[in-house]
Amino acid sequence: MISWRKHYKRGLLAIGLLLSATASVHAQDGDPKNGEKLFKANCAACHDLEKQLVGPALGGIVDRLKTEQNLDTDWLHAWIKDNEALRASGDKYANEVFEKFNKTAMTPFPNLSDQDINDILAYTTNPPAPEPAAASEGAQDQNSLAALEKAKQESTNSKIVLISLFAIGGLLLWLLLKLKQLVKLQQTDELAALNETRAYSLAEVYAKYNTLGKVILGLLALFAFYGVWNWMMGIGVYKGYKPEQPIYFSHKIHAGDNKIDCQMCHSSAKYGKVSEIPSLNVCMNCHRNISEYKGTYMEPGKNKAFYDAEIQKIYAATGWDPATQSYTGKTQPVEWVRIHNMPDFVYFNHAQHVVAGEQAIISSHNKKNPNDQIDVVCKACHGKVDTMNVVQMANDFTMGWCIECHRTTEVDMNNGYNQEYFKNLHDKLKKQYPKTEGKITVDAIGGLECGKCHY
Repeated sequence: MISWRKHYKRGLLAIGLLLSATASVHAQDGDPKNGEKLFKANCAACHDLEKQLVGPALGGIVDRLKTEQNLDTDWLHAWIKDNEALRASGDKYANEVFEKFNKTAMTPFPNLSDQDINDILAYTTNPPAPEPAAASEGAQDQNSLAALEKAKQESTNSKIVLISLFAIGGLLLWLLLKLKQLVKLQQTDELAALNETRAYSLAEVYAKYNTLGKVILGLLALFAFYGVWNWMMGIGVYKGYKPEQPIYFSHKIHAGDNKIDCQMCHSSAKYGKVSEIPSLNVCMNCHRNISEYKGTYMEPGKNKAFYDAEIQKIYAATGWDPATQSYTGKTQPVEWVRIHNMPDFVYFNHAQHVVAGEQAIISSHNKKNPNDQIDVVCKACHGKVDTMNVVQMANDFTMGWCIECHRTTEVDMNNGYNQEYFKNLHDKLKKQYPKTEGKITVDAIGGLECGKCHY
């Protein structure tokens, strides 16, 4: 009897060791590098290895589940593939997790194979060492230093050029003085005395150079008029204007590197007259889970700490507490500086251009600018925003600029709506605008009528 109990206890111990070894083997069988890719593609929206986001931190989850709940990787496989079915089966811990995280159901992943899940678990157990950021930061620092040295060198060269010009000017002045002295030495005493007593009045000079004086005055008047005209035409034109914003936002990082579509943030551009400044709720769709910058791109003069601090400004403005993953209710207004602002007497409908005129505008721009091709209609007016760290006004946005666009942008007559709408006018417009070789531009369909833009 004693021998049987002894063997029974040994058997239980062996089973326990086997289960523990099985959990460890499952984690070790996976590929952490592939698991990292799968984790970022499927899990990173809600989970982090080190801190809680929408869901719990997953670093070391295999060992924690084994130690705290005595659950192995089979439970994790079942939870990941279909956690709803696992909860419906009455699994106690599955329902506890569901209650603990505000009854937020995790997305099931039946598409993940057992090997995929093992790879993800291997990544959470033994994440591969991150590639040394110091090297890239060091390279960027070197690039910044190189740019700084280049700027210093250019500044030094400019100073040398200026000093050289002043030296040459001084030398020429000295030569003129010496030549004057030489001329005086060549003069006779009588001629020198006569030159000293001769006086020139303004009236004499004007009478002598009357015609030349009028020409010079006329030219000066023309230059003055041209200057005043240019100054007047520049009123309200702010091309290149790029003010600092209360929260730094790099379109190059968001729209360029991360390929975020313009209309994800500026959604009303497609459906309304105005393309609004996105509210911080839109920012929090992503930054609720992105509390720090992990990108490789660094704008010269900025570092990871700078970008992280700007994200914290979003949290402060929205009242978001990343520690508790909840809103405190204490919000702060953000006073954005508007860049593009049409005058009140100008009507401009974004939806009309973004939807109806999208293909026509893109095609027209690319024909006129073969070396500056665009793929998004927004870039025709706002420039290549996806390359801008700080957004600036890329065009003049004057009346002449708009009219020129209407005169050169061809209407998309392959559009079903346009084909039907202009069916009876098409031939008439071709005859009315023979120089366009049958192409109908926006001005031909009312694009130059005053009432279209002014009311």
